[in-house]
Amino acid sequence: MAGPALALVYLVCGIFSFFILRALGELVLHRPSSGSFVSYAREFLGEKAAYVAGWMYFVNWAMTGIVDITAVALYMHYWGAFGDVPQWVFALGALAIVGTMNMIGVKWFAEMEFWFALVKVLAIVAFLVVGTIFLGSGKPLDGNATGFHLITDNGGFLPHGLLPALVLVQGVVFAFASIELVGTAAGECKDPETMVPKAINSVIWRIGLFYVGSVVLLVLLLPWNAYQAGQSPFVTFFSKLGVPYIGSVMNIVVLTAALSSLNSGLYSTGRILRSMSMGGSAPKFMSKMSRHHVPYAGILATLGVYVVGVFLNYLVPSQVFEIVLNVASLGIIASWGFIVVCQMRLRKAIKEGKAAKVSFRMPGAPFTSWLTLLFLFSVLVLMAFDYPNGTYTIGSIPLLAVLLVAGWFGVRKRVHEIHSTAPTLRK
Repeated sequence: MAGPALALVYLVCGIFSFFILRALGELVLHRPSSGSFVSYAREFLGEKAAYVAGWMYFVNWAMTGIVDITAVALYMHYWGAFGDVPQWVFALGALAIVGTMNMIGVKWFAEMEFWFALVKVLAIVAFLVVGTIFLGSGKPLDGNATGFHLITDNGGFLPHGLLPALVLVQGVVFAFASIELVGTAAGECKDPETMVPKAINSVIWRIGLFYVGSVVLLVLLLPWNAYQAGQSPFVTFFSKLGVPYIGSVMNIVVLTAALSSLNSGLYSTGRILRSMSMGGSAPKFMSKMSRHHVPYAGILATLGVYVVGVFLNYLVPSQVFEIVLNVASLGIIASWGFIVVCQMRLRKAIKEGKAAKVSFRMPGAPFTSWLTLLFLFSVLVLMAFDYPNGTYTIGSIPLLAVLLVAGWFGVRKRVHEIHSTAPTLRK
């Protein structure tokens, strides 16, 4: 519904994602930390904030996993032979494959992720090259001449007005989920002073090329309304080329991308839950490791959440994707908000002489910090206009708050015991 304006939405969200990464980069150079940003919430905001940050980060990844198994099921229906197979069957199959690989050990995870990542990058590069050649040659595609007239002839830049583009912001925010891993991974290297700025600053041109560039190219190659929900736009483009099986090849690629995201999410959540358990914020049993150093308790707990996603694919197959995407967006917004607030508290500590200055600072802070927080709050407001799923998701925030408060009363004694005997964990 947003039409060509989707490119602008990606650009705006990409800029704020970059600000969030710069905020995280400042925190990482203040104190390199392995794992997630939760340790910064503990340092600057206290144990309650670290507890909330950890569980909201888990919500993000857990819901993202359900989005991924749903995406796998939808992509499988691209082939007519599977059209009558229930959606939940493919969701369960994807869960079984990736769950088994994660339980075996890190070696299998790394092997799968290497090939998944390679296929994704090659596919996007292939699209950019082939699409640019088509656009430059002026050859018609699916009976339409390519070019800017496809925008003007099909309702213009905002074919349905501004509101659909604004509401779509939360979906685009979801597309940038896990971008914070760039900063934390760079912080674990041997030379963070060099690697963190290099890794983070390279993100902005990747967003411009792979996200904004791809959307612009897509709307210049085919009318925006030629792309349909439930099918990857890359599959739509390649299927219009008339080359036998090329659409199927690209569908395999997007299936691979969904499995890659599911693989990474399950790997991350198992370790997030173990880390939280060791800090007292999650049940003690979730810290258990197998003899192959796999946090199997955390992975099994996450798989339990994913099984709920399989049931949702059985009960409400046409709605499950939107429902869990909205809930995942809550986790993303909360996680990013904690990063920015921690960066602001770091700046305050530096100003008061309680922390040393860092060489890699967020540009324009504190103005850009406040602007980023305003953007994140605006996304929540816009979600409320996405009726019914977005509206109900925002309405569920008080319930989520009650669950977090109840959970805190259940773990606070253990949290205080752990951190009173090991105060260095605050660092």
